[in-house]
Amino acid sequence: MSAPAAAPQPLAIEVSHLVKTYAGVTAVADISFTVARGEIIGFLGPNGAGKSTTMRILTGYLPATSGSVQICGLSVAHQPDEIKRKIGYMPENNPLPDDMRVSEYLYFRGRLKEVSRRKLSPRIDEVLELCDLKRVRHKIIGQLSKGYRQRVGIAEAILAEPPVIIMDEPTIGLDPHQILIVRDLIASLRGRMTVIISSHILPEIEMTCDRVLIINQGRVVAQGTPADLRREVLGGSNYQLEVAGDLTSLPAHLAAVEPTLTITSQTRPDLGGFRTVALTTDRADELGEPLLRALLAQNLRVRSLSRVHSTLEDVFLAATRRSWDAVAAPKPAAK
Repeated sequence: MSAPAAAPQPLAIEVSHLVKTYAGVTAVADISFTVARGEIIGFLGPNGAGKSTTMRILTGYLPATSGSVQICGLSVAHQPDEIKRKIGYMPENNPLPDDMRVSEYLYFRGRLKEVSRRKLSPRIDEVLELCDLKRVRHKIIGQLSKGYRQRVGIAEAILAEPPVIIMDEPTIGLDPHQILIVRDLIASLRGRMTVIISSHILPEIEMTCDRVLIINQGRVVAQGTPADLRREVLGGSNYQLEVAGDLTSLPAHLAAVEPTLTITSQTRPDLGGFRTVALTTDRADELGEPLLRALLAQNLRVRSLSRVHSTLEDVFLAATRRSWDAVAAPKPAAK
């Protein structure tokens, strides 16, 4: 007897055909996506792509021109007060009061978020510990560094333990140690809270997020796990070869291993006669071993051969470039 099918993962966020225009200018153009509960999503796009507009619509700060957004099954447009109880929001330029102490500010925000007095003090202690803020809990916010102010903003966003957290550039201005603290903090929320992070620090997104959503010119141009996006957007594989000898017939040797294997660039020989040759192929499976055998059979000296693993930055650039090219491409004339 077969095992019963797993129940579908409940959705924390459901965006359907979202459109936002300003005086005839389209900032968000028919965006649709879903986020499961407990999932961490990276929200990427170049400046002006529509990221901040989309995030403000999700929080209820901006109304949509058309389309629908649901947070935990509630309509953002029709139940704005309930939605605000479901979301913790940290904007890019976090408007913190300069004249309040950290603990005072968190207490003030906690009461606004309807956290009971009995629960609030231990919860403040908990978020101060999570965000590494205990040493500055009695300091005036206006006297804090940029890094500490960012962490105060994160502490405020998670204070009431909302099911959805939205962070716009949470690690901007942080040093490497502080970035590591924030990364671990966000990772600790996985499974307990749904997190959307907008950031230009792509390595952080790749290390932190379960899935990535890339938008450009107000449209979704790619989405999926980083590994899925590499296959979908970039396809194939890249290799770097350090080789010496007569390379005149190298293209023919490469084609004998795999017809799509081609040279994209090569350097001048170094003092030892070795050139660095960049190779690309449409094949996604591993070709290193047959390629090495073919090169050695031609009496070429191989110093190294390695597969180049594409980064999320490579995916981001390729996906956004592809969307720009699609817009710029001339449309066929009507018959």
